[in-house]
Amino acid sequence: MPLTNGMVGTIVVRCINEATTMENASPALKEGDLAGFRAAQRLAYDCAEATASDMRPGMTERQVAARMKAWLVEHGATDCFHEPFAWFGDRTAFRGLIGIKQLGGFNPAFYPGLRRLERNMPFILDCAPTLNGYTADIGYCGVIGENATLDQLMDDLLEYRMLILELVRARRPLAEISRAVDALCQRHGYEPRHKAYPFETLAHRIEILDDDGKDAHLTIANFGVRNISELVRDRVRGAREGWNPIWNSSAKSEHAPTPGLWAVEPHLGFRDVGAKWEELLVVTEDDAFWLDDDVPQVRRWKQRGLWPLEQAA
Repeated sequence: MPLTNGMVGTIVVRCINEATTMENASPALKEGDLAGFRAAQRLAYDCAEATASDMRPGMTERQVAARMKAWLVEHGATDCFHEPFAWFGDRTAFRGLIGIKQLGGFNPAFYPGLRRLERNMPFILDCAPTLNGYTADIGYCGVIGENATLDQLMDDLLEYRMLILELVRARRPLAEISRAVDALCQRHGYEPRHKAYPFETLAHRIEILDDDGKDAHLTIANFGVRNISELVRDRVRGAREGWNPIWNSSAKSEHAPTPGLWAVEPHLGFRDVGAKWEELLVVTEDDAFWLDDDVPQVRRWKQRGLWPLEQAA
């Protein structure tokens, strides 16, 4: 999810007065809420898998992203954090214009373009639908054919999922965890390409929206206004309370994990191949857990015999 400074800027004025009058960061999540977020995340991954199964060489990123958007609407999504992204080839590793950060955080090269899919070319699909007021944000990798580099990156991403959960449970500062992810990338010989996102985001907060029964909601520059408004409110509130809704390696993230839902997205790059997953992490006052282990990357690790036995039990 490449969130843009420009998008935040368009709605910050609208949110700041509301945020300064709010008190608690987030109410405790109830089991019904977790079920709602889990349904949204499964919808998003179902969309990615259904779309990937129909992808063919010659399709463009724009065509694939449009199919994802239509699929999500057809299956009940009424809003989004952002509309679907699709990246092919070296764009999965953010090479070229897509990797430029000197645009005030807004880089239109992130949007799906005219790159055409080729056999053995890696691809990443990223979507963030809202279902009944609950939002997910996911990343999905694949290839038509074979790509050994992509296979290795996707295998190694398991270690990042385990590391992040271990350190959050240890209540280590979020900035320290982000730096630990960077250090793991260095040991693997990879680039942490999530640092190409605006704010060098490793993760961001997700909040519950009002389920108002409407079939569609306003988006600006492909981002859902209601979800971005919640993030801006979090940013204002966090500045007052000493926490940051954008999890990165900066001083603003030098605080213990904040209870709530976090969309975590380590993104690895090696030469012209990139890979990522993105999932919702549930953080409580004294614990943390991934919202759902029935996700494509976990199923893949299990199929390849990589999934740790103690976690598979």
